[in-house]
Amino acid sequence: MSHLNLDRIDLAFGNNVVVRQLSLSLEKGRIGCLLGPSGCGKTTVLRCIAGFERLAAGSIRLDGEIVSTPTHMLPPERRRIGMVFQDYALFPHLSVADNIAFGLHRMPAAAQRQRVDELLALVGLSAQGGKFPHEMSGGQQQRVALARALAPRPSLLLLDEPFSNLDVELRERLSYEVRDIIKAADTTAILVTHDQHEAFAVADEIGIMNEGRIQQWDTPYNLYHRPANRFVADFIGQGVFLRGKVLDDKRVQVELGVLNSTTPLSCGEDSAVCPHGSEVDVLLRPDDIVHDDASALVAEVAHKAFRGADILYTLRLASGARVLSLVPSHHNHAIGELIGIRLDVDHVVTFADVEPASAAGPRALAATSA
Repeated sequence: MSHLNLDRIDLAFGNNVVVRQLSLSLEKGRIGCLLGPSGCGKTTVLRCIAGFERLAAGSIRLDGEIVSTPTHMLPPERRRIGMVFQDYALFPHLSVADNIAFGLHRMPAAAQRQRVDELLALVGLSAQGGKFPHEMSGGQQQRVALARALAPRPSLLLLDEPFSNLDVELRERLSYEVRDIIKAADTTAILVTHDQHEAFAVADEIGIMNEGRIQQWDTPYNLYHRPANRFVADFIGQGVFLRGKVLDDKRVQVELGVLNSTTPLSCGEDSAVCPHGSEVDVLLRPDDIVHDDASALVAEVAHKAFRGADILYTLRLASGARVLSLVPSHHNHAIGELIGIRLDVDHVVTFADVEPASAAGPRALAATSA
């Protein structure tokens, strides 16, 4: 049985339905994530799990117990749920140790001190218990907030945009630390974020949300390489849709050559096999186009974005269509230069063509990494 189960939940504010028939399951000890653009309903789902919002339909179970239905709501304080907020919500007049001990008032004093010492060690702040929040950095305050949420040994930990107030470099480093801390505590957790890099760094499973629905609940690897629909393909990573023609069940012709799939080519969300000869859109990621000086196939550098260890090139093909290629940065080519490329596509992803055949060129995918 799943540790957390949401079964076809709806939530509405008046006539505005913000969560629609949403379902997910999370096993004990796993970290899940709700990822999506602002306004998609992900924080509302978190509030439903916490017991702050009443469902219009469906049910929520935690550790086998029904905690929410339209007619039944277990109070938040009885759900054994810990929460970490984006503004930390630490008590400024309490020391770090007293902040962590805040939810342990029913324990004997000696047991409280022992638990606080355990948590301080777990989050790497063993010598910091006597300090006050204003004496700590943003990253340290976030770890204190995490330790406070973990202190009562919650059945489930909820994290609502926990890194949004941190700078980019600290956000990336702390996201890996938070994952390690949650795993070391053997805690089940749900993270909410709009940042796919945070989601990939922290979560075992991710649900891509749009307009109150989960578009795909899967591993980070599958979301990137096997997107279930165009929205997921567009939201995760970067790439383009290049026009293609289906040759048979496992081969599709694009301008750069023939792509061979290990599985039958699917042309829709219902996994229908693409008809032979049909026009399709083929998803090409930057890592599918490999720079190769020895290749007879060339493309013109139309744009370049230096990223330190690598350069993201936008390449113009002979037809005028454009593709992306991620290349080690010691291959520094000028705008307008022709460079050799080759295809290296392990996962062939196709969608039914949505534009008339006369509309030449690829459809670019937006990168969401803010």
